[in-house]
Amino acid sequence: MTENNSLSGRVALVTGASRGLGHATAKALAAAGAHVIATARTRGGLEALDDEISAAGGSVTLVPMDLMAPDGIEKLAEAVAERWGKLDILVANAGALGKLMPAHQIPSKTWNEVLAVNLVAPARLIRAFEPLLRKSDAGRAVFVTTSDSAQTRAYWAAYGASKAGLEALVKSWAAELAGGAIRVNLLDPGRMRTAMRTRAVPGEDPQSVPLPETVTPLIVELSSPAEARHGEVVRAGQ
Repeated sequence: MTENNSLSGRVALVTGASRGLGHATAKALAAAGAHVIATARTRGGLEALDDEISAAGGSVTLVPMDLMAPDGIEKLAEAVAERWGKLDILVANAGALGKLMPAHQIPSKTWNEVLAVNLVAPARLIRAFEPLLRKSDAGRAVFVTTSDSAQTRAYWAAYGASKAGLEALVKSWAAELAGGAIRVNLLDPGRMRTAMRTRAVPGEDPQSVPLPETVTPLIVELSSPAEARHGEVVRAGQ
């Protein structure tokens, strides 16, 4: 593993870990010494992650699951409590783009999916895992957001609204935790070479967009017991 052992002995949960930023984040946290609990719907992507982390000498537990399942998040929290008794790091990365179209044309199915993954699932993660973060000596939570939540771009109504809601949710939770040991922040990773971005900007040259790995050092930093920032929107490259 890397010589950076800043997260040695810590337990980290990463959602959406089968590809993109979540995949890269899981590897980076494991490389820093954390035991990673990796969740995603795509079993194949998780198995590839397991191979990569194990080959590098890291430690990972795979949890194939759909965040929209009625009680999946809550059952996961119960399992984490039973096995580890705490959670040190929560990285809520899983996201749904939906369809880019005029607001008046967005079908209910798209609204339900985007809001469920981008807003309701993080709210359920907070409810299920705050008690376990409190069991940590330095609980850390990072929620992936986007500049689109503030730009209110045309055709991005569902995605932008869900991320704006996420920011309000996380900032409110952070205010509730003020003065405690838990640190909660939002991360705007900026442009990244991911499958979601390819769907959103199909004409873009992917080679012109940074890889997700360029953002992971910042996530490791925000996950560290030494991190002091709280209730902030941290933007990569700033």
